[in-house]
Amino acid sequence: QVQLVESGGGLVQPGGSLRLSCAASGSIFSFYDLGWYRQAPGKQRDLVALITSGGSTNYPDSVKGRFTISRDGAKNTVYLPMTSLKPEDTAIYYCNGKKNIGDMRYSYWGQGTQVTVSS
Repeated sequence: QVQLVESGGGLVQPGGSLRLSCAASGSIFSFYDLGWYRQAPGKQRDLVALITSGGSTNYPDSVKGRFTISRDGAKNTVYLPMTSLKPEDTAIYYCNGKKNIGDMRYSYWGQGTQVTVSS
């Protein structure tokens, strides 16, 4: 059973920083993609950061330069340090991992962690 558990969310003032963590139940290198997504009330779930098994990263323009995805294989954990936070960054943040098992592709989600940016 694959599990992804997020932590690190909270309330922060505009301009502040937070670091999200996503702990996987197995090796993070078994995933070909690991990413962070967010969903604000009434909106769709959008990608905010992606890291491939080869280490390539991808970000939308809205967070580029402020968010940085990284991973620690020894701890089977993916991180998302976020800086210069804005009220529009307020959302539930979800960790996602995709892996191939045989000829099937699977997508796994964590339970989410709330990030609120407000003064």
